[in-house]
Amino acid sequence: MPAVPNNRRAVIVEDNADIRRLLVQIVSEQGFTVAEAETGRDGLELIRAGGADLITLDLNLPDLDGIEVCRQVRAFSDAYILMITARVEEVDRLSGLETGADDYISKPFSPRELQARIGALFRRPRSQPVDAAPGADQDRAAEVQRSLLPGEPLRIQDYDMAGRCRPTRNVGGDFFDWCATDNGLQLTVADAMGKGMGAALIAATVRAVLRSSNRHADLNQAFAAASQALEWDLAQSSSFVTIFHARLDAGSGAVDYVDAGHGLGLHLYDGGLRRLPSGGPPVGAVPGSMWTAGSLLLAPGDSLLVLSDGLLDAFDSVDAAMDAVAAVATTGRESPEEVCDAVLELAGTAVADDVTAVMLRRCPPDHTEGAP
Repeated sequence: MPAVPNNRRAVIVEDNADIRRLLVQIVSEQGFTVAEAETGRDGLELIRAGGADLITLDLNLPDLDGIEVCRQVRAFSDAYILMITARVEEVDRLSGLETGADDYISKPFSPRELQARIGALFRRPRSQPVDAAPGADQDRAAEVQRSLLPGEPLRIQDYDMAGRCRPTRNVGGDFFDWCATDNGLQLTVADAMGKGMGAALIAATVRAVLRSSNRHADLNQAFAAASQALEWDLAQSSSFVTIFHARLDAGSGAVDYVDAGHGLGLHLYDGGLRRLPSGGPPVGAVPGSMWTAGSLLLAPGDSLLVLSDGLLDAFDSVDAAMDAVAAVATTGRESPEEVCDAVLELAGTAVADDVTAVMLRRCPPDHTEGAP
């Protein structure tokens, strides 16, 4: 097999020292410059600091689960991810691939098989590296991303809403959108994999297709049709999109939603917080997927808060992030604008991904804002 050009960088994330040394040797012989880490957090730091073309990732790490490391990497890197693990059950394979891994190999593994799989990965076309776009391209991508955001909240009687999106220096694929329907509104929060113009254009396509889907009365049919329309474009760009897509019936407060690998839709109620379950993988990750819709009821005073995963980079775990969000969303902040601003402040300025927060609140009975 032809040697891999020696300007390519690999990061080995593996807690077992013997296996890590073996992986370093095999990958180095393929022509890579290799960095190594024994924990998920150290691996993420190496990838953010120096980039990567190839990442080998164990699932059983001492701090972060490998699936979580994979998810965080996919927020800012288009590197090939090869999972190497003793967890061979189908659910683990599917979880890794749905989160963004490119291939999966089980321990114990053959060095020759590993070399062959790396070679196969690099025969696939890959999009331009995240930081390779020139300044003008980044500026155009920023303009596209800004154009996807609503100019102002919808005015719906008995409801308040707000949204905030803070892009990173390298423009990414976060966006949120809302539009009026006959009986309420349609709301979308999405994150296209990657950065720069490519991610911005994918996000623009997703927004347009989802907006057009509101002609379908049934949310499941609407989302299935939109996803099918997007599959070809996503396959051509080797990309995927996490999406939280919802419809509100303003009269009843009922919210029907589809969560496609997004996982950060939150129901705030009477001082409590419930994380809404995902209904399937990101759109484009597993062709032919179907999604299970969910529902909730916004009682007066309840809110729907949807975040992007950039916020998670500021915390050691998802649970810690949710505790922090609950603290700022349920204490002393009366408006969705204040809550969204507070959530962005939680992330600080050092995270390497876009941070987005969108909040829809059903007003308490004595509240009059939001009326037309």
